Amino acid sequence: MAKLYTKKKNETQEMLPKKETVDFILNYSKAVRIVKTTTKENFEIVVN
Repeated sequence: MAKLYTKKKNETQEMLPKKETVDFILNYSKAVRIVKTTTKENFEIVVN
């Protein structure tokens, strides 16, 4: 019989982002504007 070399998986810890990371992503998403052109191209503009 073949020998299995698998290990028990450790329980993963619940990973939570830092408040700074969440704030950065939210602020960035509020500042990004997508402009669609007539040639079916999209431009992403970061408004500051």
